[in-house]
Amino acid sequence: MDVIDLTDELCPMYFCCLEDWAEEMQEAGDHKDRWYEQFRDRGLRVKLARADDGTIGGMIQYLPIEHAFAEGSGLYMVLCIWVHGYKQGVGNHQKRGMGRAMLAAAEADAVERGAKGMAAWGLGLPIWMKASWFRRRGYRVADREGLRVLLWKPFSDDAEPPRWIRGGPPVPVGDGPVRVTAFLNGWCPAQNIAFERMRRAAAEFGDDVVFERIDTAEKAAMREWGQSDALFIDGRSVRTGPPPSYDRLRRRVARAVRKARRAGRLG
Repeated sequence: MDVIDLTDELCPMYFCCLEDWAEEMQEAGDHKDRWYEQFRDRGLRVKLARADDGTIGGMIQYLPIEHAFAEGSGLYMVLCIWVHGYKQGVGNHQKRGMGRAMLAAAEADAVERGAKGMAAWGLGLPIWMKASWFRRRGYRVADREGLRVLLWKPFSDDAEPPRWIRGGPPVPVGDGPVRVTAFLNGWCPAQNIAFERMRRAAAEFGDDVVFERIDTAEKAAMREWGQSDALFIDGRSVRTGPPPSYDRLRRRVARAVRKARRAGRLG
């Protein structure tokens, strides 16, 4: 197994997180493709783990924290690290050291590029992007927000810990049609799927629902709203991970429409 840099030839696999077999990835649209083009010249780095048979079994993407969904300076931040674990497609490559190898390669690359440290985020649950996995690799907890844990590993004595972006105004609530607000960054296909499903669901209700997209690819927008990827219906947060089904989102919108009609907000 070795770790290689992303090439143009392998971009299609990267855009779908190595899951070209998964039908739901077709629902993600081209948001990640466009996000990649936007940040590839701003320090975005992608490495892939290649098995001995040439199969690509893992990926890691990281970029300067100045462009990521956390505050900090002089650090790189891991957006995600993923080793394919399904039988379909390229098969299960987990438990073979690919994750450790990719993280070590990314850290060495960040050091070579002058970074003062590496940041990463994890979850306090034993699922994808486990905070405990990073802690076993020398990362310290820098900040917490609910189940989200922000971690970091300093490379120099003058490195400063990162922190979560917080604040932002309340998400607007309309006094007429139901208001669906969708924050979209673009880097994560799972979040892109949730966005596209919500967009389709909202469109089914015509003038009874207003769908508003807020692009958070740029840091200024993240700071303004205190959000990166998120969905709201009349100001109420909707869970986005794992991506809720289209039917589930449609039911949520339908309930909001019925409530708005009972309140006399709709004609």
